[in-house]
Amino acid sequence: MFWRIISEPFLKGVNMKTSVKLLSMFFVIAFVVGACGNVPQTENTSNISLNGKVVEYALTTAMVSGKMVYIGVGGGIDGVENPVLNANTGDTVKITLSSGDGVEHDISFPDFNATSEHVIGKGSSVTLTFIPNKGGTFAYFCTLPGHRQAGMEGKINVAGNALADSAPAVAVSGDYIAANEPVVVNGEATSGADIVRDPTEIPAPIGDREPQVVRIDLEAVEIEGQLADGTTFKYWTFNGKVPGPFYRVSVGDTIEVHMRNLTNSTMPHSVDFHAVTGPGGGAVMTQTAPGEETMFTAKALNPGLYVYHCATPMVAQHIANGMYGLILVEPEGGLPPVDREFYVMQGEIYTKEAFGSTGLLTEDTQALLNENPEYLVFNGAVGALTTQKPLKANVGETVRIFFGVGGPNFTSSFHVIGEIFDRVYDQASLTSNPLTDVQTTLVPPGGATMVEFGLEVPGNFILVDHALARLQRGLAGFLVVEGPENAEIYHGTPTSGSGH
Repeated sequence: MFWRIISEPFLKGVNMKTSVKLLSMFFVIAFVVGACGNVPQTENTSNISLNGKVVEYALTTAMVSGKMVYIGVGGGIDGVENPVLNANTGDTVKITLSSGDGVEHDISFPDFNATSEHVIGKGSSVTLTFIPNKGGTFAYFCTLPGHRQAGMEGKINVAGNALADSAPAVAVSGDYIAANEPVVVNGEATSGADIVRDPTEIPAPIGDREPQVVRIDLEAVEIEGQLADGTTFKYWTFNGKVPGPFYRVSVGDTIEVHMRNLTNSTMPHSVDFHAVTGPGGGAVMTQTAPGEETMFTAKALNPGLYVYHCATPMVAQHIANGMYGLILVEPEGGLPPVDREFYVMQGEIYTKEAFGSTGLLTEDTQALLNENPEYLVFNGAVGALTTQKPLKANVGETVRIFFGVGGPNFTSSFHVIGEIFDRVYDQASLTSNPLTDVQTTLVPPGGATMVEFGLEVPGNFILVDHALARLQRGLAGFLVVEGPENAEIYHGTPTSGSGH
């Protein structure tokens, strides 16, 4: 005798041909392992049981008070969050999971080696059938990263003794249809949307003014974007770019944050502003399901340059996929004037495929947990600030770089090859005296700095993290400076072979 675990995904449009195909596959496998026990030959998979009864439960997914949960549908579990399910050993347990929030989910009963297909898109559903072979209380939960920790976990009570003649499960998978799921052939060159944030996209300085209410509109956009030549990645972004928009307010202002999640998103999203004083930095107010909008207000109490990022579990996954940005809270009176300002952030991308692979790459959660990225980038992509949107200035100008690290894991040793920072506002403290004459400055994940320097000679100056092996993973940018030479400061004949 053996367990039979059947994953039967359903979505509108699945026809009888697909169902017949699924059943045919089951019968083939049942024949192969038939020596393990008798397999009832029936077209109704819900009636397959080991001398037990059929126990059916329907669950839907939802966002409730910032948590992800399963909600019971019908019967004694109707409306109950993460309901306790009940069955006996030998029963056929049939779980139908539907998407009520549009977020990608599944349901797993690991003690019975049973995990469903994913539901993707509001209204999609999947059915999981399994036969418990032992008694006790066991967990069920969503296996997507962070979802269990966010609340998607319940219990199933199984009464009865263990089935002595049970054997390992046999899994049968059928076709699954999901809206908006990309279809690519791994290895073929692909092109995607431009997700690179232009480093010059910065609001004008505020200076001296009275406090006011400043509206901030954030939109969670999941998009296939260009990571490198011939290579794309499924980014999660704020407003379609990496990093998210640069926001500029003044100390004493009230920010009114509107967080919207597009209907075609597969995940909930949120925002944590490090500039906000309050639980979660706004994250507890903005856990936003696809197609929904949330809002909160907060007063900017402390001047500084602050990171903001998505804070939906697994937080590190949302950040690594591109959901981070900077907000500047100007001190009273504003900042000293400079000729040019630039916005640069460093991040990591974790993929199953090796650096340099082409096609649509797949995120690798285990590599993220192991802190082993394939890509490290400025402003979201390889070549973002070199071939695509380099920083540009002129001899004689003073520049200011707002620099932050989204991370989520690596500290940056930020350095501009061939330049010295005249002033470094360490840890982005704008009310402390700046450090002067600095070669390299450390910026941790979730941290920022502001650097200023004058331009005395022309040339291409390279922005790097001075953990220089990371340059081979895509982490480089250009500051292109035009203007007259100054032989008194820098003079010689260029030679070939320079690593810079």
